[in-house]
Amino acid sequence: MPYNRNIEASINKATQRWQGVGSKKMFGGICCLLNGNMFCGVYKDFLILRLGEKEATVAMQEPLVKAFDITGKPMKGWVMVAEKGIGDEAQIKEWLHKARRFVESLPPK
Repeated sequence: MPYNRNIEASINKATQRWQGVGSKKMFGGICCLLNGNMFCGVYKDFLILRLGEKEATVAMQEPLVKAFDITGKPMKGWVMVAEKGIGDEAQIKEWLHKARRFVESLPPK
């Protein structure tokens, strides 16, 4: 199943003014990088986000959010948000800013 290009377009729109953002194909979808570190992406009809373990645990309490698990082994600190859980432009920006805050705490690659 191809990944959702509408979610990709929403990510691109929300991050168009951010410095150090790039993307590459991965997981059968697309991953976005900030200063060389993956921070979000699209897998099928899910927005994937790197939030760190603490924030990911909090996020998974919300409806339509689950651990990022496509292999049977969840990736620690990552979540998947179903397309219906993304909401409007303001909500996707909020999700992306959470991921940005975490990834900016990491050393650049």
